[in-house]
Amino acid sequence: MSDVELHRLLLAPLETHGAQTLQQQLFQRIKQAILTGKLAPGTRLAATRQLALDLNVSRNTVMAVWSQLQAEGFIISDRQGSRIGNMALQAADKEPYASSEITLSPRIAELRSSHRTFSQEMALRPGVPSLAHFPLAQWRRALNRVMLHQPQQLLGYGDPLGERTLREALAQHLALARGVRCTPEQIVITEGAQQALTLCVALLSSPGDIGWIEEPGYRGAKAAMRLGDMQIEPVNVDSQGLAANPQDWQQRRPRLIYTTPTHQYPTGAIMSAPRRLALLAAARENQTWIIEDDYDSDFRYSGEPIAAMQGMMQPTPVIYVGSFSKTLFPALRLGFMVLPPQLLAPLRPALHELLRGGNRPEQQALALFLRSGDFSRHLSKMRRLYRQRQATLRQALQQTLGAKVAIQGGECGMHLVLSLPDDQNDMALVDRLIHSGYAPGALSGFYLGENKQQGLVLGYGNTSTSQITAGVAQLARLLRGG
Repeated sequence: MSDVELHRLLLAPLETHGAQTLQQQLFQRIKQAILTGKLAPGTRLAATRQLALDLNVSRNTVMAVWSQLQAEGFIISDRQGSRIGNMALQAADKEPYASSEITLSPRIAELRSSHRTFSQEMALRPGVPSLAHFPLAQWRRALNRVMLHQPQQLLGYGDPLGERTLREALAQHLALARGVRCTPEQIVITEGAQQALTLCVALLSSPGDIGWIEEPGYRGAKAAMRLGDMQIEPVNVDSQGLAANPQDWQQRRPRLIYTTPTHQYPTGAIMSAPRRLALLAAARENQTWIIEDDYDSDFRYSGEPIAAMQGMMQPTPVIYVGSFSKTLFPALRLGFMVLPPQLLAPLRPALHELLRGGNRPEQQALALFLRSGDFSRHLSKMRRLYRQRQATLRQALQQTLGAKVAIQGGECGMHLVLSLPDDQNDMALVDRLIHSGYAPGALSGFYLGENKQQGLVLGYGNTSTSQITAGVAQLARLLRGG
């Protein structure tokens, strides 16, 4: 750069009323000139006194800039003055990390293949509760009580396994509502159920171990196993849930099994008691751990609640996993896992290294929410709402698509599965529905193998009655070729 160009660069007027101070403007100007190569290594800079006069700023401003540039290694100052330091600069004509040159892990490539981008609150999206009906006033009251009585104590790191008060309240709730047999010491609070699944894989498996997942099944479980470099084996689901046979145990014995026995996701099948007991017995015999994801069975609409598989056998080979994403709201990001007693001692040191005990005010507030009865009252209200919305969705499907339309599920949860003919492309149909403002899931996307059924997973939790009616009407138009 010539002396004239250097002079113009350094002495361009500074904004006296800009968003940045004069010091910040001058610092960024020189820093960017160095990074872009306009000021080459070894270039001598003007004396601070002269530059201050030329820019009409105080010398202290220039000296502060020089001090910061020197601290960050951009310039070197000695008795002869200041000069640009030696550094490797990026070639201006080459774009680094071009997308065509980036190599991703095969695990990430597999995860990207099923990704869909859309608003998290679109109608008919499965897995989202009714956000408009969440009792904000009661939740705010619980948070305020926590922060009023112990604000400073909750700002530091907590117990890596979670707040004691929440684990005590949760153990009591799970025993009464889900038949889970545990002490507070067995509960580990996580950032949602997905972190619990990832921890199970990381702590209980080695790369190359076999993991069973339901077919069709929850994509989050597959993602956790892929990230753990497990060999994923799909096991078919029928009307009684996961249908493993003796040959499966002999030919592909698993280290981990992921299952949703109380309300299979996405089909809605309920695992029968004989099949549960057989699975538990086989797991104990083969030194296999079962991950029981009880993701939404608090919402059951007929008969008594079905108890968790975890409580059927002691000592149990089951890690029981759940969260509050569907019973409260997804952004809370609080989940949990209940470890078998025999895993506590070997896993505790690793959990203390991996977890940091965060979200302490929210955990304490949730403990109050559980103990006050607000949680149970909210669940009762949501059961009534979701039962009504499911009936509306079922009626709209039958009236619009025909009385014999094939629908799976309905005894529990916040979604129904609409089966489609094999000649329909459910992925393409979902893309068109998303363009229209609706976001159901494509049933084929929940399969790992080649034998995929076509269908739609229709969520009604966060979808109003009018949205349900309009969404089904739009679906019917698309199926007719409109």
